[in-house]
Amino acid sequence: MKTTLELPDDLLIEAKAVAAKRRTTLKAMVEHALRREVASESQVVDAACAYEKDEYGIPSLKKRAGVKVTSETIYQLMDDEGI
Repeated sequence: MKTTLELPDDLLIEAKAVAAKRRTTLKAMVEHALRREVASESQVVDAACAYEKDEYGIPSLKKRAGVKVTSETIYQLMDDEGI
């Protein structure tokens, strides 16, 4: 479905820059953000328990039964960590 959004110019410019940095589209970022916002709390990944860091500070995802790692999961972890 197509829709029109009115965004402040500075937000649009920043969002496009982030999308380019992540090598994705603005559409994909908006969809990801909306899905994250409307997800129930049980579906949201808790960054504190989703990964662990080794002795060198390199993060690795923990294995969790029944949890599928998607690009949305990775993007959320990156957002939570400010990456």
